[in-house]
Amino acid sequence: MDLKTKYLGMTLRSPIVVSASPLSEYIQNIKMMEDAGAGAVVLHSLFEEQIRLEQHELHYHTTQGTESFAESLSYFPEQEEYKLGPEEYLDQIRKAKEAVKIPIIASLNGSTLGGWTEYAREMEKAGADAIELNVYYIPTDLNLSGGNVEQTYIDILRAVKSAIDVPVAIKLSPFFSNMANMAHRLDDAGANALVLFNRFYQPDIDLEEFEVKPNVILSTSHAMRLPMRWIAILKDKIAGDLAATSGIHTGVDVVKMLLVGSNVTMVCSALLKHGIFHIQNMENHLVEWMEQNEYQSVTEMIGAMSQQKTTEPSAFERAQYMKALTYYKL
Repeated sequence: MDLKTKYLGMTLRSPIVVSASPLSEYIQNIKMMEDAGAGAVVLHSLFEEQIRLEQHELHYHTTQGTESFAESLSYFPEQEEYKLGPEEYLDQIRKAKEAVKIPIIASLNGSTLGGWTEYAREMEKAGADAIELNVYYIPTDLNLSGGNVEQTYIDILRAVKSAIDVPVAIKLSPFFSNMANMAHRLDDAGANALVLFNRFYQPDIDLEEFEVKPNVILSTSHAMRLPMRWIAILKDKIAGDLAATSGIHTGVDVVKMLLVGSNVTMVCSALLKHGIFHIQNMENHLVEWMEQNEYQSVTEMIGAMSQQKTTEPSAFERAQYMKALTYYKL
């Protein structure tokens, strides 16, 4: 059974890729991911705020006494809250590359255009096989138009692409007025892959402390419906690869995402819930399904049920909404 797939110009042994998570902060975990059968590993994210904080601190120490901006540093998390700073992150890439043979994809997370994007060059020098650009952006300015928001994504992508030679995937949210057009524009701007979709972690309120606090809720398989729909629609309409993320917990989930057109399926919550070697379970179920349905390779599966290949293309559009409502029984 041939499980190999192509992603970001690389041949991966499996379509199951570990997405960015705290698990990859430890080299031993990355080794276990390879042993469990992962096709590649996306490292945990290096945040724009970490790079800016380091730049602010450097500027502070070189200009101390000439002017003060210490108050502005309070807007950033304390440095000790980050497990790995920018330099430690680069070292983590080097160590990971020495420890395993599977591709290591660095993750750069930000929301604004600026010099921090040039840090992708340092990631490339450290040995990263590719960069996943995670644009986590919630616009709240009442005067900011949708067009300007979309242009921010394009500008950040182009800034990173201009700095490096390794492939770049961009991870984004589905919240655009025309997701298809946005995908097309990112494709034209040079994205080697689209990772669909980012999950927004909604805050909660602590009534005892009377504070707004982050609240991380791990995904379930139900979350895969949205990326599955859009991957099916975009398959063969853009030149770049498609990566499915959010809600992939089982081998059956992997099968569905491959059939609609994803090159790889990314897992995070499932491993946090069940452990790293859950990758083996997912792969075993994938192989079992392929044998039962007489597929000899993952390549044969990819896109077999995309919008263009399915007998009912409109099922991925409004007709699906109508049928869902009429099929539901009390």
